[in-house]
Amino acid sequence: MRVLIAEDEERARRGLRTLLMSISDQYEVVAEASDGKQALELIQIVKPDVVFTDLKMPYLDGMGLIKAASAAGIMVKYVIVSAYEDFDVARQAISLGVKEYLVKPITYDEVKELMERLDSSRVDFGVHEEKNLRERYPDVHPLVRKALSFIENGYASKISQKELAENLGISQEYLCYLFNKDVGETFSHFLKNYRIEVAKKLLVSGGVPKEEIPYSVGFSDPKYFNKVFREVVGCGTTEYIRNNKR
Repeated sequence: MRVLIAEDEERARRGLRTLLMSISDQYEVVAEASDGKQALELIQIVKPDVVFTDLKMPYLDGMGLIKAASAAGIMVKYVIVSAYEDFDVARQAISLGVKEYLVKPITYDEVKELMERLDSSRVDFGVHEEKNLRERYPDVHPLVRKALSFIENGYASKISQKELAENLGISQEYLCYLFNKDVGETFSHFLKNYRIEVAKKLLVSGGVPKEEIPYSVGFSDPKYFNKVFREVVGCGTTEYIRNNKR
C-alpha cells in the first residue's frame, strides 16, 4: 500500500515512516508533508492508498485536509493521528468517512493491526466486469459527467450537492436540472442508490466487516443505512447476504 504522512513534527513523521517500513516492505511511504496545504497537493499528485494525518497542522488542519480532498472527489483511506482523544472530533471524522483514529504515542502493534485491517478491506469492485459511471452514461452533459465521477470516487465521504455545484462553477438548481434531465433521477436519489449498490458488493465479498459497511459507503448512522438498504433492495442486509452467497 502507498502511504502519505501529513505531520508538522519532523520527528513524528520520521518515526511513523520507520514504523511502517519495519512492519512490511509492502507498505511504501510515497510522500510526506509538513502542513495540510502541502499534503492536499501531494495527495492529488501521488494518489496514495492511505493518508496518516495529524489534526493540528499549519495552513490547513487534518479535518480541513480531509474535507478538501473529499470535495475534490479524491478517494483515499484516512487515519487520524492525534495527541488526545476527542469524541466530537471522532464523530466528525466518522461523518467524513474516516474509520481509523490513533492516539499518540502510537505503538508498533496498533499500526500493524490497523494496516492489516486496511489491507484486507481493499475490495475489487469488479471494474473490469462492470461498466463505470462514465461508461454507463456516455452521452451526458460534461458537468454531469464530472458529478458522476465525483460520486464514483467520493461516495464514502459526506457529499454536499451545494458544494459540488460550487466546485463545478454552477448553481445548485442548474446542477439539479442537468442531472435529472440526463440521468433520469435526482442527484440525491442517484447517490443513495449508488451507495447501496456498493454496499451490496461489500456485503457479498466479505472484504469489510458488516458493521463497518455503513461508514464505508458514506452513512454516519447504521440504523438509517439499514432503513435505506431495505427500502432500495427490498430486504435486510442479513437476508441479502444469505440469498447471494457465492
